[in-house]
Amino acid sequence: MTKRAWMTSGLLIGTALLVTGCVPEQKYNDLLTSYKGQEQQLLTTQNELSTARANEDRLRTQIAATMADLEELQKRIANGDPDMEAWAKKYDELKKQLAMLEVNQLPDDLTKELTALQSEYPDVFDFDARTGMLRFKNDFTFDSGSDQLKPSASTVLAKLADILNSNLASKFEVKVVGHTDNTPLVRTKSKYGTNLMLSVYRSASLRNALVKDHVSAGRFQIAGYGEYRPVVINSAKGSSENRRVELYLTPLSIDMALDTSSEDRTPAEAPVATKATTPKAAPTKAAPVEDEAPTK
Repeated sequence: MTKRAWMTSGLLIGTALLVTGCVPEQKYNDLLTSYKGQEQQLLTTQNELSTARANEDRLRTQIAATMADLEELQKRIANGDPDMEAWAKKYDELKKQLAMLEVNQLPDDLTKELTALQSEYPDVFDFDARTGMLRFKNDFTFDSGSDQLKPSASTVLAKLADILNSNLASKFEVKVVGHTDNTPLVRTKSKYGTNLMLSVYRSASLRNALVKDHVSAGRFQIAGYGEYRPVVINSAKGSSENRRVELYLTPLSIDMALDTSSEDRTPAEAPVATKATTPKAAPTKAAPVEDEAPTK
């Protein structure tokens, strides 16, 4: 039933009450509770449908990209690429990734690791093994209206980084998505402006903490939806369940999977470019200048 239909049914209930006159307070409260329950169920169903559609679109895109990667590898192998053994190994890895995409699940061992971590820190985040989503609870992760991580969250993220850097998860990229409730910003409005921007800042903070713990910066994508994708109905004071940051693991593209570049740094940690000293063995040569560190 659509939201409009539920609203219509609510109006009909109200009209019936007016027509028939006063009803016992208990009966009225029961009707109101039933209506609110139906409204909550509708919101939950709508959110699940939206998530399912988003996951379907994501999977379609990933499957198409993986298929394209497989075709490219087939061409390289067929053309007698010198590094045949490495390409053949990568081909097998991509086939395994494609199989996982088609059933939409993480490897069993990785699921066990994430489940164990969630069991250790149930107040900080939830883990949905069915969808492979980690949901961090903002009230235990961030201070109200702030994007600064609490010390307890930093401890959990350091352990999560160890899992993400393991062989089980090293071939997955990480999407971090922030959400808020509908309570307007007051104390920090001048800094963030809107809940939408606060949700993006929180996603970036979680991502930066993981990068600081040596998860490759190139594996991340961040986003924020503010108050626009609630999972429960907001009360007059918002809802703690809607204040959350979600993390999704998806297979890396072939370009990322084959990247053997050095460890990434956050922008604040990037070294400042300096001129190298002139080698003593070749005093007549100009000293080489290091390239400026790229902005990540």
